[in-house]
Amino acid sequence: MRSEPTLVALIMAAGVGRRFGSDKRRQPLADGRTLLATTLAAAAAAYPRHYVVLRPDETPAALGLAPNTPVLSAPAAAHGLGASLGDAFRQLLTGEPDATAAAVILGDMPWLSAASCAQLNARASATAIVVPSHAGQRGHPVIFGRHWWPELAQLKTGEGARAVLARRQHAVQTVELDDPGVRRDVDRPQDLPG
Repeated sequence: MRSEPTLVALIMAAGVGRRFGSDKRRQPLADGRTLLATTLAAAAAAYPRHYVVLRPDETPAALGLAPNTPVLSAPAAAHGLGASLGDAFRQLLTGEPDATAAAVILGDMPWLSAASCAQLNARASATAIVVPSHAGQRGHPVIFGRHWWPELAQLKTGEGARAVLARRQHAVQTVELDDPGVRRDVDRPQDLPG
C-alpha cells in the first residue's frame, strides 16, 4: 500500500512586482488582510507545512503576516524567480529531510483552492512533477517531487522552473482542473479582487 507523501509548500514572495507599481504583497484586500496574507491563508489550508520565501532584509510582520510565519531567505531574489527558487530549494534539501515533494505557489494567488490543491496532492510522489491546467493553460501550484530538488537548487536566474519542466517532460503529470484560480494571479492593480 502506497504511503501518503509528505508535502511542503513554498509561497514565493521575494519578487518586487514592478508591473503593479508598488509592493503588491502589502496591498489590502476587502477583508483587511494583505494580498500575501490572503494567499498564505489559502496555501496553509492545503499545506500545513509551508514557508514564505522572502528577501533577506524582510520580516513577515512588515508584510502583514504573523511574526512566527516560517520563512526561507532568498538572497538572490534580484535575479528573478528562478534564483529565488534555487535559494529556497537549497534550504529545503537540508531543512526538510523527510518531505516527499514541494508545492511551488506564487505569493499573489489569493484565489487558491484547497480542493484543487487536494487533487494535485493526490498525484504527488518523489519522482513526479504535477502541474495544474485550466482551459488548457498551465498554472500553479506546481508540485516537484524530491528527485528534482537538486536540479531546482541549481537555478540562479530566469523565470522560474520553466527550463526544468521543459527538460523533464517525461515526469510531468498535467491535471486538468475546473478552477480558473490556478491561472489567476495579481500582476496589475486591475487584477485585484473586486
